[in-house]
Amino acid sequence: MKDLFGKAMFDFQTNNSPEDIITETSISEEDEMSVAYLFRSYKEMPKLEQKALQLAFGKTLDVGCGAGSHSLSLQKDRNLDVTSIDISEKAIETCKLRGIKNAKVLNILDVEEEKFDTILLLMNGTGIFGKLQNCNKYLSKLKSLLNEGGQILIDSSDIIYMFDEDEDGGKWIPSDNDYYGEIIFTISYKAEKEEPFNWLYLDYNTLQNAAIANGLKCELILEGEHYDYLARLTI
Repeated sequence: MKDLFGKAMFDFQTNNSPEDIITETSISEEDEMSVAYLFRSYKEMPKLEQKALQLAFGKTLDVGCGAGSHSLSLQKDRNLDVTSIDISEKAIETCKLRGIKNAKVLNILDVEEEKFDTILLLMNGTGIFGKLQNCNKYLSKLKSLLNEGGQILIDSSDIIYMFDEDEDGGKWIPSDNDYYGEIIFTISYKAEKEEPFNWLYLDYNTLQNAAIANGLKCELILEGEHYDYLARLTI
């Protein structure tokens, strides 16, 4: 991994001529993303993210924390004990520069010997699962990290709307996918291109079924304006 996402965040934080990130997926054309969006304040966040932060309590794990905006809000505004993890070294450097007290370069699957009251997976938190077949592995791991009475707050989107309809109102889904929410992501930054990676969008019913299969209760907390939703998983 070239860590281009992390480099973009670090450049923005250190004022090193940051540029927009170029994103492209297996089902959509190139698009530009402003790095500044990753540094948004609580007031600038979508309602789904604000709701998740309102519901967070106790010892909190922010998974895939990126530039740390969610962690920073919880640390400063709510005075919560937050651990922020990401697989991007530059993202974690950025978090530390922003004042996040406990930020680590760590994959969620490698977290050991710690339990949490709240686990956050935001900005399409199901994305890190990569493929539908990995849901059990990730959900089982997340469940093992929960304290009694704890919660997992996770968001995603049902991207069925992105596929064309046929004459009968059905959807044209590529046959090479096990599930329509499995996409391949590519990002570019400052003329460098990252290695393509798998990213998973889950519709709510599929997440709910996967949660139940892993002994978790699943509750729909809030629906967004564009096919997105926030869910809470509990034991």
